[in-house]
Amino acid sequence: MPLKTCPSGHQFHKSSDCPTCPICERERRPSSGFLSLISAPARRALASMNISTLLELAKFTENEIAALHGMGPNPIAKLKIALAEEGLSFKK
Repeated sequence: MPLKTCPSGHQFHKSSDCPTCPICERERRPSSGFLSLISAPARRALASMNISTLLELAKFTENEIAALHGMGPNPIAKLKIALAEEGLSFKK
């Protein structure tokens, strides 16, 4: 595996062409809240839609969110639980 260096200067080995630095991803991972429950690809998918709160998430249908690259069944299930805990749900 080739040694790669991210713009922040972290060096890491990665077998894929994905440019995402695993060290930067660990540093960006929230320590609390619903975003801390899901994987980095799922967080990036939500960020690409400017979704950072459950109220913003509730404006979208489950199918719209599930169609995002990086969003799979596991994060969708976790998001549904997080929404329900706040009395919210995906848009119908």
